Amino acid sequence: MTEPTPHQELHKDGSVRARGQMLDDEMHGYWEWFRLDGSIMRSGSFDRGRQIAVWTT
Repeated sequence: MTEPTPHQELHKDGSVRARGQMLDDEMHGYWEWFRLDGSIMRSGSFDRGRQIAVWTT
């Protein structure tokens, strides 16, 4: 079994847009999405690409 690897996506200005982990090219574990001002927009967990548990928006 492969291990999850850290993943980060950026806004055009270079600030963090999203961060979490990927497992076999699918979102896995806890993820966060951020607005341009750096405040958190949404967060939640994935199990191999499928949203699970409670999400906060």
